[in-house]
Amino acid sequence: MKRSTHLFKYKFSFRKLMVFGTCLMLLSACKKNELLNPDPTTLITDAAAFSTAPRIQNQVNGLYFTLKKGRFLGSWYTIASDIRAGDFICTNLNAATGATTYQLLNQTTTNDVVQIWEFGFQAINAANVFIDGMNNTGTAVVGAETAAAYIAEARLIRALAYYNLLQLYARPYLDGAGSKPGLPLRLEGNKQPGNYNLARSSVKETYAQILQDLDFAEANLPANYASAVLNTTRAHKNTAIALKTRVFLSMQDYAKVITEANKIVSAGAPFTTTSGVKNALEADVKNVFTAPYTSDESIFSMPFSSNDAPGPALAGYYLPGTRDGGTTSSNGAGEYSLNPNGIVADPDWSAADARRSFLKIGPSTKKTWLFKYSQAAPYLDYAPVIRYAEVLLNLSEALTKSTSSVDSRAVALLNAVRNRSDKSKTYTISNFGSATELTKAIIKERQIEFLGEGIRNSDIMRLGLDIPAKPVHSVPAADPSSPNYIFPISNDELILNKLMVNN
Repeated sequence: MKRSTHLFKYKFSFRKLMVFGTCLMLLSACKKNELLNPDPTTLITDAAAFSTAPRIQNQVNGLYFTLKKGRFLGSWYTIASDIRAGDFICTNLNAATGATTYQLLNQTTTNDVVQIWEFGFQAINAANVFIDGMNNTGTAVVGAETAAAYIAEARLIRALAYYNLLQLYARPYLDGAGSKPGLPLRLEGNKQPGNYNLARSSVKETYAQILQDLDFAEANLPANYASAVLNTTRAHKNTAIALKTRVFLSMQDYAKVITEANKIVSAGAPFTTTSGVKNALEADVKNVFTAPYTSDESIFSMPFSSNDAPGPALAGYYLPGTRDGGTTSSNGAGEYSLNPNGIVADPDWSAADARRSFLKIGPSTKKTWLFKYSQAAPYLDYAPVIRYAEVLLNLSEALTKSTSSVDSRAVALLNAVRNRSDKSKTYTISNFGSATELTKAIIKERQIEFLGEGIRNSDIMRLGLDIPAKPVHSVPAADPSSPNYIFPISNDELILNKLMVNN
Protein backbone atom coordinates (compact mmCIF):
# COMPACT_ATOMS: atom_id res chain seq x y z
CA MET A 1 0.00 0.00 0.00
CA LYS A 2 1.42 3.39 -1.00
CA ARG A 3 1.32 5.72 1.96
CA SER A 4 0.55 9.44 1.87
CA THR A 5 0.93 12.02 4.58
CA HIS A 6 -1.66 13.44 6.94
CA LEU A 7 -1.15 17.18 7.17
CA PHE A 8 -2.55 17.56 10.66
CA LYS A 9 -0.16 15.01 12.17
CA TYR A 10 3.01 14.97 10.15
CA LYS A 11 5.82 17.42 10.79
CA PHE A 12 7.64 18.15 7.54
CA SER A 13 11.15 19.07 6.61
CA PHE A 14 12.00 20.07 3.06
CA ARG A 15 13.50 16.62 2.44
CA LYS A 16 10.28 14.98 3.63
CA LEU A 17 8.32 17.29 1.37
CA MET A 18 10.11 15.88 -1.65
CA VAL A 19 9.40 12.32 -0.51
CA PHE A 20 5.76 12.54 0.46
CA GLY A 21 2.65 13.98 -1.18
CA THR A 22 1.33 16.79 0.96
CA CYS A 23 -2.32 17.19 0.12
CA LEU A 24 -4.00 13.95 1.19
CA MET A 25 -6.11 14.61 4.27
CA LEU A 26 -7.82 12.54 6.93
CA LEU A 27 -11.10 11.32 5.49
CA SER A 28 -14.27 10.32 7.28
CA ALA A 29 -16.31 8.53 4.61
CA CYS A 30 -16.17 4.77 4.59
CA LYS A 31 -17.83 1.74 3.02
CA LYS A 32 -18.92 -1.54 4.52
CA ASN A 33 -15.74 -3.37 3.49
CA GLU A 34 -13.67 -0.55 4.99
CA LEU A 35 -15.28 -1.29 8.34
CA LEU A 36 -14.00 -4.84 8.06
CA ASN A 37 -10.58 -3.81 6.75
CA PRO A 38 -10.03 -0.21 7.86
CA ASP A 39 -7.11 1.90 6.71
CA PRO A 40 -5.01 3.54 9.44
CA THR A 41 -6.79 6.68 10.65
CA THR A 42 -3.94 9.00 9.70
CA LEU A 43 -2.89 7.36 6.43
CA ILE A 44 -4.84 6.65 3.24
CA THR A 45 -4.04 5.20 -0.14
CA ASP A 46 -3.74 7.46 -3.14
CA ALA A 47 -6.55 5.56 -4.84
CA ALA A 48 -8.88 6.04 -1.86
CA ALA A 49 -8.09 9.75 -1.67
CA PHE A 50 -10.01 10.44 -4.90
CA SER A 51 -12.67 7.76 -4.58
CA THR A 52 -15.57 9.90 -3.30
CA ALA A 53 -16.74 13.49 -3.58
CA PRO A 54 -16.47 14.17 0.19
CA ARG A 55 -12.89 12.93 0.23
CA ILE A 56 -11.98 15.17 -2.67
CA GLN A 57 -13.67 18.14 -0.96
CA ASN A 58 -11.64 17.47 2.19
CA GLN A 59 -8.49 17.60 0.13
CA VAL A 60 -9.45 20.98 -1.32
CA ASN A 61 -9.78 22.26 2.24
CA GLY A 62 -6.36 20.75 2.94
CA LEU A 63 -4.78 22.88 0.23
CA TYR A 64 -5.76 26.03 2.11
CA PHE A 65 -4.48 24.51 5.34
CA THR A 66 -1.07 24.06 3.73
CA LEU A 67 -1.03 27.60 2.34
CA LYS A 68 -1.88 29.20 5.69
CA LYS A 69 0.72 27.43 7.78
CA GLY A 70 2.43 29.76 10.23
CA ARG A 71 5.75 29.70 8.42
CA PHE A 72 4.13 30.82 5.19
CA LEU A 73 0.99 32.92 4.65
CA GLY A 74 -0.33 32.27 8.15
CA SER A 75 2.11 34.86 9.41
CA TRP A 76 5.81 34.37 8.85
CA TYR A 77 6.00 35.36 5.20
CA THR A 78 4.23 38.60 6.16
CA ILE A 79 6.47 39.20 9.17
CA ALA A 80 9.71 38.49 7.30
CA SER A 81 8.64 40.76 4.44
CA ASP A 82 7.79 43.64 6.74
CA ILE A 83 10.67 43.54 9.20
CA ARG A 84 13.27 43.87 6.45
CA ALA A 85 11.45 46.79 4.79
CA GLY A 86 12.23 49.60 7.24
CA ASP A 87 9.07 50.39 9.21
CA PHE A 88 9.76 48.09 12.18
CA ILE A 89 12.44 47.95 14.85
CA CYS A 90 13.58 44.67 16.39
CA THR A 91 13.42 44.52 20.18
CA ASN A 92 16.09 42.00 21.10
CA LEU A 93 17.92 40.95 17.90
CA ASN A 94 16.96 37.33 18.53
CA ALA A 95 17.90 35.26 15.48
CA ALA A 96 15.12 32.81 16.32
CA THR A 97 12.51 35.53 15.86
CA GLY A 98 13.65 37.10 12.61
CA ALA A 99 16.55 39.32 13.63
CA THR A 100 18.79 37.96 10.86
CA THR A 101 16.20 38.89 8.25
CA TYR A 102 15.70 42.26 9.94
CA GLN A 103 19.44 42.95 9.67
CA LEU A 104 19.60 41.74 6.04
CA LEU A 105 22.20 39.14 7.01
CA ASN A 106 20.50 36.02 5.68
CA GLN A 107 22.58 33.06 4.52
CA THR A 108 21.49 29.89 2.72
CA THR A 109 21.11 28.11 6.07
CA THR A 110 19.28 30.90 7.92
CA ASN A 111 16.06 29.62 9.47
CA ASP A 112 13.84 32.14 7.68
CA VAL A 113 15.41 31.38 4.30
CA VAL A 114 15.04 27.62 4.72
CA GLN A 115 11.55 27.58 6.22
CA ILE A 116 9.77 30.08 3.98
CA TRP A 117 11.16 28.24 0.95
CA GLU A 118 10.16 24.88 2.44
CA PHE A 119 6.63 25.83 3.38
CA GLY A 120 6.08 27.72 0.14
CA PHE A 121 7.00 24.63 -1.85
CA GLN A 122 4.88 22.47 0.44
CA ALA A 123 1.89 24.53 -0.72
CA ILE A 124 3.02 24.18 -4.34
CA ASN A 125 3.53 20.44 -4.02
CA ALA A 126 0.17 19.97 -2.31
CA ALA A 127 -1.49 21.73 -5.25
CA ASN A 128 0.46 19.62 -7.74
CA VAL A 129 -0.39 16.30 -6.06
CA PHE A 130 -4.05 17.30 -5.96
CA ILE A 131 -4.11 18.35 -9.63
CA ASP A 132 -2.45 15.07 -10.64
CA GLY A 133 -5.01 13.08 -8.67
CA MET A 134 -7.92 14.98 -10.16
CA ASN A 135 -6.61 14.47 -13.68
CA ASN A 136 -6.08 10.77 -13.05
CA THR A 137 -9.29 9.76 -11.24
CA GLY A 138 -10.97 12.63 -9.38
CA THR A 139 -12.65 14.25 -12.37
CA ALA A 140 -14.58 11.08 -13.12
CA VAL A 141 -15.89 11.10 -9.53
CA VAL A 142 -17.15 14.69 -9.26
CA GLY A 143 -17.74 15.59 -12.90
CA ALA A 144 -15.93 17.93 -15.25
CA GLU A 145 -17.40 21.24 -14.03
CA THR A 146 -16.78 20.64 -10.33
CA ALA A 147 -13.35 19.19 -11.07
CA ALA A 148 -12.38 22.28 -13.06
CA ALA A 149 -13.42 24.51 -10.16
CA TYR A 150 -11.41 22.45 -7.67
CA ILE A 151 -8.35 22.43 -9.94
CA ALA A 152 -8.77 26.19 -10.34
CA GLU A 153 -8.49 26.59 -6.57
CA ALA A 154 -5.35 24.48 -6.56
CA ARG A 155 -3.83 26.47 -9.42
CA LEU A 156 -4.59 29.78 -7.71
CA ILE A 157 -2.91 28.51 -4.55
CA ARG A 158 0.11 27.40 -6.59
CA ALA A 159 0.26 30.78 -8.34
CA LEU A 160 0.06 32.68 -5.06
CA ALA A 161 2.82 30.59 -3.51
CA TYR A 162 5.10 31.11 -6.51
CA TYR A 163 4.41 34.85 -6.57
CA ASN A 164 5.26 35.28 -2.90
CA LEU A 165 8.44 33.25 -3.18
CA LEU A 166 9.53 35.40 -6.12
CA GLN A 167 9.30 38.51 -3.94
CA LEU A 168 11.99 37.21 -1.60
CA TYR A 169 14.19 34.81 -3.61
CA ALA A 170 14.46 36.37 -7.07
CA ARG A 171 15.48 39.65 -8.62
CA PRO A 172 12.65 42.09 -9.38
CA TYR A 173 11.09 41.90 -12.84
CA LEU A 174 12.40 45.37 -13.71
CA ASP A 175 15.97 44.07 -13.42
CA GLY A 176 16.55 42.83 -16.94
CA ALA A 177 12.85 42.64 -17.86
CA GLY A 178 12.48 39.29 -16.13
CA SER A 179 15.63 37.74 -17.57
CA LYS A 180 17.27 37.00 -14.20
CA PRO A 181 16.98 33.57 -12.49
CA GLY A 182 13.54 32.91 -11.06
CA LEU A 183 12.32 29.70 -9.41
CA PRO A 184 12.31 26.01 -10.33
CA LEU A 185 8.89 25.45 -11.86
CA ARG A 186 7.69 22.24 -10.27
CA LEU A 187 4.33 21.44 -11.85
CA GLU A 188 4.00 17.75 -10.98
CA GLY A 189 3.53 16.31 -7.52
CA ASN A 190 6.34 14.64 -5.56
CA LYS A 191 5.18 11.66 -3.51
CA GLN A 192 8.22 9.43 -3.34
CA PRO A 193 12.02 9.60 -3.61
CA GLY A 194 13.32 10.49 -7.03
CA ASN A 195 15.40 12.85 -9.09
CA TYR A 196 14.78 16.41 -7.90
CA ASN A 197 17.18 18.15 -10.26
CA LEU A 198 15.45 21.06 -11.95
CA ALA A 199 17.06 24.25 -13.23
CA ARG A 200 15.70 27.65 -12.34
CA SER A 201 13.31 29.17 -14.82
CA SER A 202 13.73 32.87 -15.47
CA VAL A 203 11.75 35.46 -13.54
CA LYS A 204 9.73 36.10 -16.71
CA GLU A 205 8.96 32.40 -17.16
CA THR A 206 7.93 32.08 -13.53
CA TYR A 207 5.56 35.03 -13.85
CA ALA A 208 4.17 33.54 -17.06
CA GLN A 209 3.28 30.33 -15.20
CA ILE A 210 1.69 32.33 -12.39
CA LEU A 211 -0.48 34.15 -14.91
CA GLN A 212 -1.43 30.92 -16.70
CA ASP A 213 -2.63 29.55 -13.38
CA LEU A 214 -4.55 32.71 -12.51
CA ASP A 215 -6.17 32.87 -15.97
CA PHE A 216 -7.33 29.27 -15.56
CA ALA A 217 -8.56 30.11 -12.07
CA GLU A 218 -10.56 33.10 -13.26
CA ALA A 219 -12.18 31.04 -16.01
CA ASN A 220 -13.17 28.13 -13.79
CA LEU A 221 -13.71 29.41 -10.24
CA PRO A 222 -17.25 30.15 -9.04
CA ALA A 223 -18.42 33.75 -9.07
CA ASN A 224 -19.26 33.50 -5.37
CA TYR A 225 -20.11 31.17 -2.51
CA ALA A 226 -23.07 30.86 -0.17
CA SER A 227 -21.59 32.72 2.80
CA ALA A 228 -19.37 35.67 3.65
CA VAL A 229 -16.90 33.32 5.33
CA LEU A 230 -16.41 31.28 2.17
CA ASN A 231 -16.25 34.42 0.02
CA THR A 232 -13.35 35.55 2.22
CA THR A 233 -11.48 32.28 2.73
CA ARG A 234 -11.95 30.39 -0.55
CA ALA A 235 -10.85 31.55 -3.97
CA HIS A 236 -13.49 32.89 -6.36
CA LYS A 237 -13.28 34.73 -9.69
CA ASN A 238 -12.62 38.12 -8.10
CA THR A 239 -9.76 36.59 -6.08
CA ALA A 240 -7.99 35.58 -9.28
CA ILE A 241 -8.61 38.94 -10.91
CA ALA A 242 -7.44 40.89 -7.87
CA LEU A 243 -4.24 38.84 -7.66
CA LYS A 244 -3.59 39.46 -11.36
CA THR A 245 -3.61 43.21 -10.72
CA ARG A 246 -0.87 42.63 -8.15
CA VAL A 247 1.15 40.38 -10.44
CA PHE A 248 0.99 42.73 -13.43
CA LEU A 249 1.93 45.66 -11.20
CA SER A 250 5.05 43.75 -10.12
CA MET A 251 5.84 43.24 -13.80
CA GLN A 252 5.22 46.95 -14.53
CA ASP A 253 2.66 45.96 -17.15
CA TYR A 254 0.34 48.83 -16.33
CA ALA A 255 -2.01 48.36 -19.29
CA LYS A 256 -2.86 44.87 -18.08
CA VAL A 257 -3.31 46.06 -14.51
CA ILE A 258 -5.96 48.43 -15.86
CA THR A 259 -7.60 45.70 -17.94
CA GLU A 260 -7.86 43.33 -14.99
CA ALA A 261 -8.88 45.94 -12.44
CA ASN A 262 -11.63 47.28 -14.69
CA LYS A 263 -13.28 43.86 -14.47
CA ILE A 264 -13.99 44.41 -10.76
CA VAL A 265 -13.81 48.18 -10.22
CA SER A 266 -16.67 50.44 -11.22
CA ALA A 267 -15.96 53.43 -13.42
CA GLY A 268 -16.57 55.98 -10.68
CA ALA A 269 -17.02 56.42 -6.95
CA PRO A 270 -18.17 54.79 -4.82
CA PHE A 271 -15.92 52.11 -6.25
CA THR A 272 -17.31 48.59 -6.02
CA THR A 273 -17.12 45.34 -7.95
CA THR A 274 -19.39 45.05 -10.94
CA SER A 275 -19.77 41.24 -10.87
CA GLY A 276 -19.23 38.26 -8.62
CA VAL A 277 -18.68 38.83 -4.91
CA LYS A 278 -19.78 42.33 -3.92
CA ASN A 279 -16.40 43.64 -2.85
CA ALA A 280 -16.05 47.26 -1.77
CA LEU A 281 -14.17 49.40 0.72
CA GLU A 282 -15.37 48.94 4.27
CA ALA A 283 -16.69 52.22 5.69
CA ASP A 284 -14.34 51.93 8.69
CA VAL A 285 -10.95 50.31 8.10
CA LYS A 286 -10.96 48.98 11.67
CA ASN A 287 -13.83 46.65 10.75
CA VAL A 288 -11.56 44.81 8.32
CA PHE A 289 -9.43 43.64 11.24
CA THR A 290 -12.28 42.93 13.66
CA ALA A 291 -14.25 39.69 14.05
CA PRO A 292 -15.80 38.15 12.04
CA TYR A 293 -13.09 39.35 9.57
CA THR A 294 -15.41 38.86 6.58
CA SER A 295 -15.97 42.42 5.44
CA ASP A 296 -16.77 43.22 1.82
CA GLU A 297 -13.22 44.53 1.51
CA SER A 298 -11.58 41.22 2.39
CA ILE A 299 -11.16 39.51 -0.96
CA PHE A 300 -8.97 36.70 0.39
CA SER A 301 -7.74 36.00 3.92
CA MET A 302 -6.27 33.12 5.90
CA PRO A 303 -8.73 32.17 8.70
CA PHE A 304 -7.84 30.99 12.20
CA SER A 305 -9.62 29.93 15.36
CA SER A 306 -8.68 28.87 18.88
CA ASN A 307 -8.45 25.27 17.62
CA ASP A 308 -6.61 26.19 14.44
CA ALA A 309 -3.68 28.48 15.22
CA PRO A 310 -0.72 29.00 12.87
CA GLY A 311 2.13 28.80 15.38
CA PRO A 312 3.93 32.15 15.03
CA ALA A 313 1.25 34.83 14.99
CA LEU A 314 1.19 38.31 13.50
CA ALA A 315 -0.31 39.68 16.70
CA GLY A 316 2.23 37.90 18.86
CA TYR A 317 5.16 39.55 17.13
CA TYR A 318 3.74 43.05 16.74
CA LEU A 319 1.89 43.49 20.04
CA PRO A 320 3.61 44.40 23.33
CA GLY A 321 3.33 42.47 26.57
CA THR A 322 1.03 43.56 29.36
CA ARG A 323 3.77 45.74 30.89
CA ASP A 324 3.76 47.96 27.81
CA GLY A 325 0.12 48.20 26.87
CA GLY A 326 -0.91 44.67 26.00
CA THR A 327 -4.00 43.12 27.51
CA THR A 328 -4.88 39.58 28.51
CA SER A 329 -6.10 38.73 25.00
CA SER A 330 -3.60 40.97 23.21
CA ASN A 331 -0.54 40.03 25.22
CA GLY A 332 2.16 39.85 22.56
CA ALA A 333 5.86 39.09 22.71
CA GLY A 334 6.84 42.64 21.81
CA GLU A 335 9.32 41.48 19.17
CA TYR A 336 8.85 44.38 16.72
CA SER A 337 7.81 47.95 17.43
CA LEU A 338 7.34 50.61 14.79
CA ASN A 339 10.33 52.58 13.60
CA PRO A 340 9.91 56.12 15.02
CA ASN A 341 11.65 57.44 11.90
CA GLY A 342 9.59 55.37 9.48
CA ILE A 343 6.18 55.98 7.98
CA VAL A 344 4.68 56.73 11.42
CA ALA A 345 6.73 59.95 11.46
CA ASP A 346 5.57 61.12 8.04
CA PRO A 347 3.80 64.50 8.33
CA ASP A 348 1.41 63.51 5.53
CA TRP A 349 -0.03 60.85 7.84
CA SER A 350 -2.46 63.06 9.68
CA ALA A 351 -3.15 62.73 13.40
CA ALA A 352 -6.85 62.62 12.49
CA ASP A 353 -6.39 59.53 10.31
CA ALA A 354 -8.41 56.56 11.65
CA ARG A 355 -5.53 54.26 10.80
CA ARG A 356 -3.52 55.88 13.56
CA SER A 357 -5.88 54.17 16.00
CA PHE A 358 -3.92 50.98 15.19
CA LEU A 359 -0.86 52.61 16.79
CA LYS A 360 -0.36 52.75 20.54
CA ILE A 361 2.57 54.08 22.57
CA GLY A 362 3.72 51.77 25.33
CA PRO A 363 3.51 53.43 28.76
CA SER A 364 6.73 51.80 29.92
CA THR A 365 9.05 51.87 26.88
CA LYS A 366 7.39 54.72 24.93
CA LYS A 367 7.73 52.56 21.85
CA THR A 368 4.98 52.64 19.23
CA TRP A 369 3.27 49.28 18.68
CA LEU A 370 1.00 48.08 15.89
CA PHE A 371 -2.42 46.91 17.14
CA LYS A 372 -3.86 46.08 13.69
CA TYR A 373 -3.98 42.44 14.85
CA SER A 374 -5.44 42.24 18.33
CA GLN A 375 -5.71 38.58 19.34
CA ALA A 376 -2.30 37.30 20.35
CA ALA A 377 -3.47 34.49 22.64
CA PRO A 378 -5.24 32.64 21.24
CA TYR A 379 -4.45 33.90 17.75
CA LEU A 380 -7.82 34.52 16.09
CA ASP A 381 -7.10 37.32 13.61
CA TYR A 382 -7.44 36.41 9.97
CA ALA A 383 -4.23 37.03 8.02
CA PRO A 384 -5.09 39.26 5.03
CA VAL A 385 -3.80 38.16 1.63
CA ILE A 386 -5.44 40.77 -0.61
CA ARG A 387 -7.98 43.51 0.06
CA TYR A 388 -10.12 45.61 -2.26
CA ALA A 389 -8.20 48.69 -1.10
CA GLU A 390 -5.11 47.26 -2.78
CA VAL A 391 -6.94 46.71 -6.06
CA LEU A 392 -8.02 50.38 -6.03
CA LEU A 393 -4.48 51.60 -5.40
CA ASN A 394 -3.05 49.17 -7.95
CA LEU A 395 -5.40 50.67 -10.52
CA SER A 396 -4.63 54.21 -9.41
CA GLU A 397 -0.90 53.69 -9.88
CA ALA A 398 -1.34 51.92 -13.21
CA LEU A 399 -3.53 54.70 -14.60
CA THR A 400 -0.93 57.27 -13.59
CA LYS A 401 2.05 55.43 -15.00
CA SER A 402 0.39 54.26 -18.19
CA THR A 403 -0.48 57.81 -19.20
CA SER A 404 2.42 59.64 -17.49
CA SER A 405 -0.14 62.22 -16.48
CA VAL A 406 -2.28 63.22 -13.51
CA ASP A 407 -5.30 61.07 -14.31
CA SER A 408 -8.58 62.17 -12.71
CA ARG A 409 -9.76 58.63 -12.04
CA ALA A 410 -6.40 57.78 -10.46
CA VAL A 411 -6.85 60.73 -8.08
CA ALA A 412 -10.41 59.62 -7.28
CA LEU A 413 -9.23 56.08 -6.47
CA LEU A 414 -6.49 57.46 -4.21
CA ASN A 415 -9.05 59.66 -2.47
CA ALA A 416 -11.38 56.70 -1.94
CA VAL A 417 -8.78 54.88 0.14
CA ARG A 418 -7.37 57.95 1.86
CA ASN A 419 -10.65 59.67 2.69
CA ARG A 420 -12.17 56.52 4.11
CA SER A 421 -9.75 56.98 7.02
CA ASP A 422 -8.68 60.63 6.74
CA LYS A 423 -11.23 63.18 5.64
CA SER A 424 -9.02 66.14 6.50
CA LYS A 425 -7.73 66.46 2.94
CA THR A 426 -9.18 65.49 -0.42
CA TYR A 427 -6.77 65.57 -3.34
CA THR A 428 -7.60 67.34 -6.57
CA ILE A 429 -5.74 67.25 -9.85
CA SER A 430 -4.24 70.64 -9.01
CA ASN A 431 -2.45 69.13 -6.00
CA PHE A 432 -0.06 67.31 -8.31
CA GLY A 433 2.28 69.06 -10.69
CA SER A 434 3.25 65.84 -12.43
CA ALA A 435 2.56 62.13 -12.67
CA THR A 436 5.67 61.57 -10.56
CA GLU A 437 4.18 63.55 -7.67
CA LEU A 438 0.92 61.61 -7.89
CA THR A 439 2.79 58.31 -7.97
CA LYS A 440 4.69 59.26 -4.81
CA ALA A 441 1.40 60.02 -3.06
CA ILE A 442 -0.01 56.63 -4.11
CA ILE A 443 3.08 54.74 -2.91
CA LYS A 444 2.98 56.57 0.42
CA GLU A 445 -0.71 55.75 0.78
CA ARG A 446 0.13 52.09 0.22
CA GLN A 447 2.81 52.26 2.92
CA ILE A 448 0.28 53.64 5.41
CA GLU A 449 -2.69 51.50 4.40
CA PHE A 450 -0.88 48.15 4.35
CA LEU A 451 1.44 48.60 7.32
CA GLY A 452 2.01 45.16 8.83
CA GLU A 453 0.45 43.28 5.89
CA GLY A 454 3.64 42.23 4.10
CA ILE A 455 3.22 44.44 1.04
CA ARG A 456 5.91 47.06 1.59
CA ASN A 457 8.78 44.71 0.70
CA SER A 458 7.14 43.82 -2.62
CA ASP A 459 6.69 47.52 -3.38
CA ILE A 460 10.36 48.17 -2.66
CA MET A 461 11.36 45.32 -4.96
CA ARG A 462 9.14 46.18 -7.92
CA LEU A 463 10.06 49.89 -7.76
CA GLY A 464 13.79 49.24 -7.44
CA LEU A 465 14.02 51.24 -4.21
CA ASP A 466 16.68 50.89 -1.53
CA ILE A 467 15.78 48.81 1.49
CA PRO A 468 16.03 51.51 4.18
CA ALA A 469 18.79 51.60 6.76
CA LYS A 470 17.97 50.90 10.40
CA PRO A 471 20.27 53.28 12.28
CA VAL A 472 19.11 52.14 15.71
CA HIS A 473 20.93 48.85 15.07
CA SER A 474 23.50 50.15 12.57
CA VAL A 475 21.92 48.20 9.72
CA PRO A 476 22.97 49.87 6.45
CA ALA A 477 20.63 50.36 3.54
CA ALA A 478 20.68 47.83 0.72
CA ASP A 479 20.47 49.19 -2.80
CA PRO A 480 19.18 47.02 -5.65
CA SER A 481 22.70 45.92 -6.56
CA SER A 482 23.47 44.65 -3.05
CA PRO A 483 23.82 40.86 -2.62
CA ASN A 484 21.48 41.02 0.39
CA TYR A 485 18.72 42.81 -1.54
CA ILE A 486 16.98 39.44 -1.86
CA PHE A 487 17.14 36.12 0.02
CA PRO A 488 19.65 33.47 -1.04
CA ILE A 489 18.27 30.09 -2.09
CA SER A 490 17.64 27.62 0.73
CA ASN A 491 20.54 25.30 1.43
CA ASP A 492 18.16 22.32 1.43
CA GLU A 493 17.25 23.04 -2.18
CA LEU A 494 20.91 23.47 -3.11
CA ILE A 495 21.70 20.06 -1.59
CA LEU A 496 18.84 18.16 -3.20
CA ASN A 497 18.75 19.92 -6.55
CA LYS A 498 22.09 19.72 -8.34
CA LEU A 499 20.89 22.02 -11.11
CA MET A 500 19.99 24.80 -8.70
CA VAL A 501 22.28 27.81 -8.55
CA ASN A 502 22.22 30.57 -5.96
CA ASN A 503 21.36 34.18 -6.76
